[in-house]
Amino acid sequence: MYEVFFSDAFYKKVRKIARKDPQQTNRIRKQLKILSKNPDHPSLRLHKLSGRNNWSVSVDRSVRIIINIEDNIIYCTDIGTHDEVY
Repeated sequence: MYEVFFSDAFYKKVRKIARKDPQQTNRIRKQLKILSKNPDHPSLRLHKLSGRNNWSVSVDRSVRIIINIEDNIIYCTDIGTHDEVY
């Protein structure tokens, strides 16, 4: 099992998303729970971003979480739509 940590910017963006769409918060929580147990789970569609030590995880068709993985620690650094985080 992995430990998951969140940056301040990540928290801020999640709160903003929650104000706009409370149901999206439940989807984010679900994906973060799966991520902590098994980062390779197919529903996450985990893939490495080019040129950086960052990875992308899909919450749904439009929202992505940007993470860094070091040993058994996952750092969530950014969240937003495809255009916002890439």
